[in-house]
Amino acid sequence: MNERLQTVKGNKQWCMQLGVCFGSDRSNQFVNMTALRQRKGSKGKEAPLGADFQSQQSNCCTDPHSEKIVHGDWSWGAIIWTSIGWSVSVGLGLLCCIYVATLHENDLWFSNIKEVEREISFRTECGLYYSYYKQMLQAPSIQEGLSELIHDNLTESKRTINLLQRMNVYQEVVLSVLYRLLPIQSYLEPVYFYIYTVFSLQAVYVIALYLTAWLLSGSWLAGTLTGVWYILNRVDTTRVEFTISLRENWSLPFLALQVSAITCFLRPQLTALQQKVMVWLMYVTTFCFCLTWQFNQFILLVQALVIYTLDCADFLTTTQVTTLYLVEVSSLLSVWLFQFCNSMILGSLVLSFIVAALFVRHCQSGLKTGSLLVRLAKVLLHSAMVLVLTLTINYLAKKALQLRSDEHIFKFIKSKFALGPTRDFDASLYLCEEAFGLLPLDTLERLAGTLLLYPYILTLLLLSGMLAVAALQNLRSKGGSPEERKGAGEGRVGTFRADVAYNLLHTLFYGLLAFSTMRMKYIWTGHMCAVAAYGVCGTELWTLILNVLRCNTKVLLRLVRYAVPLVMIGCLYYKFWPKLMEELSELREFYDPDTVELMTWISTKTPKQAVFAGSMQLLAGIKLCTGRVLTNHPHYEDKDLRERTRQVYQVYARQSPEEVYDILRAVGADYVVLENSICYERRHRRGCRLRDLLDLANGHIMDGPGENEPDLVPAAHPRFCETIKTDTAAYTALFTRTFQNKTFHVYRVKKKRKKSAKSSAEPSVTQ
Repeated sequence: MNERLQTVKGNKQWCMQLGVCFGSDRSNQFVNMTALRQRKGSKGKEAPLGADFQSQQSNCCTDPHSEKIVHGDWSWGAIIWTSIGWSVSVGLGLLCCIYVATLHENDLWFSNIKEVEREISFRTECGLYYSYYKQMLQAPSIQEGLSELIHDNLTESKRTINLLQRMNVYQEVVLSVLYRLLPIQSYLEPVYFYIYTVFSLQAVYVIALYLTAWLLSGSWLAGTLTGVWYILNRVDTTRVEFTISLRENWSLPFLALQVSAITCFLRPQLTALQQKVMVWLMYVTTFCFCLTWQFNQFILLVQALVIYTLDCADFLTTTQVTTLYLVEVSSLLSVWLFQFCNSMILGSLVLSFIVAALFVRHCQSGLKTGSLLVRLAKVLLHSAMVLVLTLTINYLAKKALQLRSDEHIFKFIKSKFALGPTRDFDASLYLCEEAFGLLPLDTLERLAGTLLLYPYILTLLLLSGMLAVAALQNLRSKGGSPEERKGAGEGRVGTFRADVAYNLLHTLFYGLLAFSTMRMKYIWTGHMCAVAAYGVCGTELWTLILNVLRCNTKVLLRLVRYAVPLVMIGCLYYKFWPKLMEELSELREFYDPDTVELMTWISTKTPKQAVFAGSMQLLAGIKLCTGRVLTNHPHYEDKDLRERTRQVYQVYARQSPEEVYDILRAVGADYVVLENSICYERRHRRGCRLRDLLDLANGHIMDGPGENEPDLVPAAHPRFCETIKTDTAAYTALFTRTFQNKTFHVYRVKKKRKKSAKSSAEPSVTQ
């Protein structure tokens, strides 16, 4: 028996050294089952709960060609079969990339519109981020461009800020440098280099999800089904075609790659070299993810909670847990250095949590000993200690760093769950946006329409039940030294694999996050495709069903595992291919003449150093299209900027012209742009219109019919954005109208408070 075990392990290691880790579940399970039988023979004990099920599962869990590879038989058939799997992954990635690029072109006729129209199509914060790519390309040299970003005085008037510290714009820097260095300027415009790069990341995203499903199931058919589902559920898996520059479109592909690396890292029987390679892959992908999105700390916090849960249930060894924690910490600290010691990272909850978890784990050496009830009590005590220490470390860190940059997020969370005041302006801005509300039920209807939701739920229920049973089994077993626990852990993999356990909790935790905040669904739905495909192409679900039907055989199990996904792909092709062709045949064109007119006027009729005030969304476009100085912008992760934005927005509140004038002069504004769509807003319900939020924050009664809280009082002044258009003396003494069309009204803020006739040099009003 010992010789047989060593032979199998030797074959497995030889195979893995050649890089073949896809479709090798049978080897893992065979080795584990052999170890279980060996322990049973040596100790006279029964195999752990679930070993029977896993033994049946291991009979037929991979492709026949993969079995040959696992046993060291590199036949041409095996090589071709694996090569086909990789080729299909690349093909699906390219298909997704071309698909979203075509949708973007067809929706805007991007190749045929003017440059200013192209830039206007980068809406809201997308325009702000793209402006730094444009700024780097317009700089005389790379060094001067970097210097301008590090000492920027155009994004916020009267302030010089380090954009590389404040914002996650390294991707724009890297792309601008590449565009300068590569010999592509003659045949590829800068804007196309930018958008094609983002669309190419969608191909990386699909390939990463494909690999995760392949690793879990041992069959690249699962990856194929994952890619098909991702593309068909485009509305719920990505919004890249109309929000190209959003940070999530840069970061989520790296998060998917990180999950694939973690999945491979948690597979048993990896050699020391393979483990090192996986650790470096996890670090690089986590670093790239953190560097490209300002919300990285909250996403990693959820991931750290997944690792913590697996550790408490004894699914991971001490080395695995410590490695995963340190990968997150080292990635965050690397980003901290790249972002010029950004204090928001040091004061993040995830760093405080990991430090607390590692410290308490080190102090509680006997955590994994004792009976079931004793261990449950220890886990509860351990979790309470980690929670208290996390909050303490985070509080002290923020006090020491004087950090207030992320407090608006915690205000939003408190208001969302009715744990704090609901009149806070910053929190209300988030709460009133649909993207930050609960996940709509029609999302589930769309997911069900593509046959994704049903296998996902079945897989989730089955695996959750198995996970609970395996967790109880792990907690019942008495631990010993770390070496003994590691040896016992190998046996428990036969009950529930660590890589499957991680992905199960990953989809559960991020699913809860998606249901609570709709914008976070894009983190969940992509991974959801991989988990559902694993359920369809893996062995767990089909073994249970065939056992219930009393017809579980190796041949039938293999037939079902390959026939069902092929039938599903055929049905999806029949149902959705005509719809995709129809969608791709729909041709639209960008049309926003009022905004084009405004940007053209600003570029030609105002000084280059003029400072503009207005809504965050519009000012981002002004920065991109005209290069003018802004008073505020959509990147909201700064306490002083949030306060300045609230002050500038008083132009839509009930304030006197003198108060608004003083505010605008204090921030250095030369012009203020008023938008009819905000002043007379009807998109949001009463209580969520911007003017309502300002009234509530100022303690004023809201417009229109409806109830008001008893402590609100009538305002002493009319609404500024409405009354200024009447051109009464009180307003013309301080503001001069210089431009207007159906959508925008631009006023110049006079230098002194005095009534005077319009200067002959003043640009004429555009009607």
